[in-house]
Amino acid sequence: MALAFSATTGAEAACLSQSEARAAVSSGEARPLGSIAGAVSGEIVRADLCREGGRLVYVLSVLTGGRVANMVVDARSGRVLR
Repeated sequence: MALAFSATTGAEAACLSQSEARAAVSSGEARPLGSIAGAVSGEIVRADLCREGGRLVYVLSVLTGGRVANMVVDARSGRVLR
């Protein structure tokens, strides 16, 4: 399954384009999505890399038990924020 980075997720976060997201991962500013996946339980069905509150976060939609939950994960530490 391919995941896409989107430029829109809401008013509170400014999401990066695909090329900006690749550059952030390449520079070490953000961890690769694959290394973040272990922090969530379920299947990631959508992932956006966004700037929020002065840091990069992954805004994720995760499928667990037939339901989709939205999560925000710090892109550097992998810590689930909400």
